[in-house]
Amino acid sequence: MFITRKTLILASASPRRRRLLTDIGLKYQCIPADIDETPFASEKPIDFARRMALTKAETIAKTRPDAYILAADTVVTIDGLIIGKPATAQEALKTLQRLQGTTHSVVTGIALLCVDDHCLENTCKTTEVEFSSYADQVLVAYISTGEPLDKAGSYGIQGKGGFLVKNIEGSCSNAIGMPMNTCVRLLLSHGVISALSATTDITLTSWLKP
Repeated sequence: MFITRKTLILASASPRRRRLLTDIGLKYQCIPADIDETPFASEKPIDFARRMALTKAETIAKTRPDAYILAADTVVTIDGLIIGKPATAQEALKTLQRLQGTTHSVVTGIALLCVDDHCLENTCKTTEVEFSSYADQVLVAYISTGEPLDKAGSYGIQGKGGFLVKNIEGSCSNAIGMPMNTCVRLLLSHGVISALSATTDITLTSWLKP
């Protein structure tokens, strides 16, 4: 669907982000950024997500100024508070209990940086996620799968935890960890990617025929 025209590095080890980029045909290197992910005092979730994404990109750009660095950071927030990844199954249960029957925000900061090309983009997207209510027995059964233990908010919308979600408003891929509409538009605007041309022996007309 797309072809990568310039050197692209994803500053993340997230298998979900990697899958989203791979699914649209992008070729890229994966170099996770090791940074301090502690929020500043009174830092708003949107500001935190943008700062984290930019810091990740800047960290990788120090050694790869020639490449386009794509970085993202996703946080779950409710009532203005950031809900991180649970350290234990007990923390996961407390988080899921808190989210039951409520609407929370999934905020993803995005950064695209290339030092040599003087490119710097830093933005943020928000998706509202409404949860249904389930008994603790159901939540414990979900936690026992192990999926919540490496997820912000203690659930994976794209995985087993999808049953928890009653409704979403906004980008689904953003809730997974990478707002693809935003990413593709940024990459296209800087010539990092382009649409893959059809092969010479397949025309659009013939492809559309029943």
